[in-house]
Amino acid sequence: MAKLELSISNMDELTPRQIVSELDKYIIGQEDAKKAVAIALRNRTRRKKLDPEMQEEIAPKNIIMIGPTGVGKTEIARRLSKLVNAPFIKVEITKYTEVGYVGRDVESMIRDLTSTSVSMVKKEYSTLVDERARHNAEERILNILVPDADDSDDEKQKGFTFSVLENAEVIRERERLLGETREQYRRDLRDGKLDDMIIEYDSEIASPIPVMSVFGGAGMEDIDIQLQNMLGDLMPRRSKKSKLTVAEAKKVFFEEETEKLIDMDKVKDEALRRVEDMGIVFVDEIDKIAGSEAKSGPDVSRQGVQRDILPIVEGTTVNTKFGAVKTNHILFIAAGAFTVAKPSDLIPELQGRFPIRVELNSLTVEDFQKILTIPKNSLTRQYSELLATEGVRISFADDAISEIAHFAQKVNTDHENIGARRLHTIMEKLLEDILFNAPELTDEEKERNIDASYVREKLEGTIKDQDLSRYIL
Repeated sequence: MAKLELSISNMDELTPRQIVSELDKYIIGQEDAKKAVAIALRNRTRRKKLDPEMQEEIAPKNIIMIGPTGVGKTEIARRLSKLVNAPFIKVEITKYTEVGYVGRDVESMIRDLTSTSVSMVKKEYSTLVDERARHNAEERILNILVPDADDSDDEKQKGFTFSVLENAEVIRERERLLGETREQYRRDLRDGKLDDMIIEYDSEIASPIPVMSVFGGAGMEDIDIQLQNMLGDLMPRRSKKSKLTVAEAKKVFFEEETEKLIDMDKVKDEALRRVEDMGIVFVDEIDKIAGSEAKSGPDVSRQGVQRDILPIVEGTTVNTKFGAVKTNHILFIAAGAFTVAKPSDLIPELQGRFPIRVELNSLTVEDFQKILTIPKNSLTRQYSELLATEGVRISFADDAISEIAHFAQKVNTDHENIGARRLHTIMEKLLEDILFNAPELTDEEKERNIDASYVREKLEGTIKDQDLSRYIL
């Protein structure tokens, strides 16, 4: 447990400036949004250092990010969750509707967040028992390959009670040979020489339990799962003969031994603590539930979602299969384009629960150029790596990068503005021929330098075509 606490503590020591610096590696521009989430994150660290009574009083300052699609709203939240090693879940608000309409119960987002946290903590705990689990899995395979090594204990007891010395010597010799055989098998097992060997073992499986769904209506999909889990623990387990290769057995036995060694009660306790203190819920497309008052039609559902999500954001207790979760200190980050609706169209109570509002800017030509080259996962790097798998080496000249950025900006201006996502379609069209012909290219053709003239040749005709959607998007 100490190791886990140490790793989390190190992440907590990141300053707001360091957080922004890490986000800069993947996201271009949007300094205001990065600064807002960095401050929100650092405030959580500060809160943990206060006395318990004051901790309860300090609620997170939820953030709502406003900006057109493709400018980095979702990417900021996604990178943030990886950076801080916190339980994180991204939900699209359009999946939820008021009970009585088709959709999911809004509390399911907290249940999903808790499941994510349990998986995260369980994975961390498994690293602590990794060595022991591998040893136990190895012993199980050896017990199958050399069964007499285990079964000889009773015979040892009987053997040494014999009065005839020769019988004891025979038994000791057999034990020595078995030991040598087991060690030889162990060496071969570790060297992978036995990976293709088929072995048979007894596996336990739970008896199937037919549970009919008796709960109608939206948002009740978790009830059947919980009933299955609860009744499954009560039913006896039956044994089944299974055959698999030694290579497969290594993985199966390792997972089974890891499950046995992990204390799930501790995992659940730690997971619940992390959800309540460090959980982050990213609510995307929140503008889709913003609408004027209406007696009928879709606006009824939108107003219902706002009313349903309000207590979760304000702070309530949600029951999950791992235990009750208080949402008082979960950080909510909402995002929306708000091209039709406005943030003021949300109900006033919900607006008040998102006190930090950040507006993200539309991307410029310079931003596109940076997006193509600076991030660690830049598109130019991605395509270069993909083509390198087939021996094709492509390079992008500076003037080519500039030309691609101008084409992306022009299309976004003349047609629908989809932000950086436009670069994906532009790059795919630009490299279409190379991607298609890569396996058949000769050695001389596998060296490609993409320059401005090549970009214009491939894209200019498409850009001029009035029916652009046929080619670009």
